[in-house]
Order: sequence, then C-alpha cells, then structure tokens
Amino acid sequence: VEVDLTGQVNAEQAGSHYLGGTGGQVDFVRAGHRSPGGCSIIAFAATARHGSVSRICAQLSGPVTTARSEVDVVITEHGAAELRAQPLRERARRLIAIAHPDFREGLEREAHTLFQRGY
Repeated sequence: VEVDLTGQVNAEQAGSHYLGGTGGQVDFVRAGHRSPGGCSIIAFAATARHGSVSRICAQLSGPVTTARSEVDVVITEHGAAELRAQPLRERARRLIAIAHPDFREGLEREAHTLFQRGY
C-alpha cells in the first residue's frame, strides 16, 4: 500500500511488481461511506522494506486503487490524517505529518515542487 500526497491509494502494485487486484479495499471504503456516521479509513505502516521506503510518497508508483475523493482518514503509527473535505495542499501537509520522520523533509521538498507546477 502507498498513498500519495493528495490521498490517492495504490494497493495493486509495488514498483514494477504486480501484487494483485483491489481485493476488498474498494468495497470497504465504499461501505464506510454508506454507513450512518461512517467514513473510510486507510491504515498501514509508514515504511516498507525494513524502513528504507516511505509508503507516503509524492506520486504513486502504480495505479490508483482508491481515489482521493473516497479517502477520509489515513493512519500510520505516527498519527492520523483527517483528509475529508481538505484542499490538496492541506492534505499533503497532514500526510507528511504522519509519514516516518526520516522522510518528512524530502516529502516537503517534493510537495513544494508538485504544487509549484500547479498540481
């Protein structure tokens, strides 16, 4: 699982390696939205490959499994980012805050570059 700075989720591919279909993730997200008072929650460890790769990234390395408009909350061991109804820059700020501390500075630089290009 990886999440980009706008809240899009890739749960199908890691780099060039296909991991599998969407499974029940899309169903789970949609059920959260349809439940009275519910929301969608994406939870995962902030890093992969023994801490060498951030799962929060500037841009996805694979397809979009879950659109940013369907992601309400993202949780890592570093906190929770409430994304519902937030503009893209605020989403990025909140996601960087829950990324592993070793990757935050780099993500801030990448966010600055993305938003300068009009992302």
